[in-house]
Amino acid sequence: MPTDPTTEGSAPEGGATPYRSGFACLVGRPNAGKSTLTNALVGSKVAITSSKPQTTRHTIRGIRTTETSQLVLVDTPGLHRPRSLLGQRLNDLVRDTLLGVDVIGFCLPSDQRIGPGDTFIANDLLDLHRVRKVPVVAIATKSDAVTRDRLAEHLVAIDQLGDWAAIIPCSAVRGEQVEEVAELLASFLPESPPMYPADQLTDEPAVVMIAELVREAALEGVRDELPHSLAVQVEEIVPRPDRPADDPMSDVRVNVYVERPSQKAIIIGRGGSRLREVGTTAREGIERILGHRVYLDLHVKIAKDWQRDPKQLDRLGF
Repeated sequence: MPTDPTTEGSAPEGGATPYRSGFACLVGRPNAGKSTLTNALVGSKVAITSSKPQTTRHTIRGIRTTETSQLVLVDTPGLHRPRSLLGQRLNDLVRDTLLGVDVIGFCLPSDQRIGPGDTFIANDLLDLHRVRKVPVVAIATKSDAVTRDRLAEHLVAIDQLGDWAAIIPCSAVRGEQVEEVAELLASFLPESPPMYPADQLTDEPAVVMIAELVREAALEGVRDELPHSLAVQVEEIVPRPDRPADDPMSDVRVNVYVERPSQKAIIIGRGGSRLREVGTTAREGIERILGHRVYLDLHVKIAKDWQRDPKQLDRLGF
C-alpha cells in the first residue's frame, strides 16, 4: 500500500523544482514490448516477459523513484479482439486502469507495421483524452530491431495515427532512450510528494509475483496455442519449522492449470523433465523475492475450458 507521504520520502524543499508523483499506464496490442519497457524503466524485473503474445494478465505496478519524481508504472495486458471470456475481462481490466492514471504510454513496436489493432487502440485513447484530458505519449518500442530509415517511417506513421502529446522511440533491450522516456512520462505527472518509499520497486503481493514467475518459466519453448490455456495459482507458502534463524526455508506449493490432458503432458514433459526445468528456473526468482531458500512443489492440473467459465475465472483471480 502507498505510504503516508508526510512520513516517507518527502519532496525537495526550498526553491527546488517541485516534486512530481503519479501513475503512468503502458498500453498497446499484445507483444508490443510493454513488460520489457516496464522492467527497463524500473531498473528491475517486476513484470514477466515472453515472445508469446498476451503474456501479461494482471496490471503490474513498477515504481521508479528519482530525486525529482516518482513514476508508478502500470503494465497492462495487451488490448485485442477477445475470443473468450478471459479476453473480454482482460480488455475490461485495461480500460478500467486507464481511468485512474495521469499519463498513458501507447507502445507501438517499430518492427511491425501499424495495423487495425493499433488504430482501434488509438481511437480509444484519443477518445479518453478528449473526455478526461489524459495525455497520451506514443512510444515506438523495439527501435533496435529496425534500420534508421525504417524507424523514421514508423515515426511518421505514428504521427499520422493521431494527435499525441509527444512521440519518442526507444529500445528497452539495449537501454536506448529509456531515461528519456521516463523523464517524458514524469513531466506529465502532477506536483505531489512520493507515494511509496524510495527503495520500493513494486506493490505486487509476493504470491502474485511467484505465480507470474512460474508462468513465465512454463511459457518458454511451448507451442503457440498453449500460453492462452496456462494459468498459475499459489496454493500456500509455509515456513519450514525448526530452521535456524540465519538459514530459513519455505515450502511453496503451486498449481499450474491447463485445459486439456494433451497440454498437461506438454508441461510435464517426458519423465517429468520439462516440469523440473520450470521449477529450477522459477525457484531462482522466487528465492530472490522471499529472500531465502525454498522448496518449490509444482502440480499440473486440468481445468477444462477455464477461459470461458465464469466460476473458474473467478477462482483463478480473473
